[in-house]
Amino acid sequence: MEGDTEFWTSHIEACRREGMAASVYARQHGLTLASLYYWRRKLTQAAVTDADGAANQFVALRVVDTAVGAATGACTLVLRSGLRLELAALPSPAWLLALDQAHAGAR
Repeated sequence: MEGDTEFWTSHIEACRREGMAASVYARQHGLTLASLYYWRRKLTQAAVTDADGAANQFVALRVVDTAVGAATGACTLVLRSGLRLELAALPSPAWLLALDQAHAGAR
């Protein structure tokens, strides 16, 4: 089961949500730190490449229309890690892509 993608995806996401060090999370859940790092890298790389190994050009984005956001032009971005960004207006797609790439590289 330790090689199962769903198993590791759930652990990687839980570690990010809980905001704890990977070493602490691994110890608490009986995982090896090397395996946690390996799967985090593998899943991150899989998320930014398609089946042919080419980099994806688009970033998944969910837009939720709210009365406040619609009235003011403001928007809230929530990254996969759970980081929330409150912005006065929706930024350009190029800026969003650069943000996603920088955030992925910082993990």
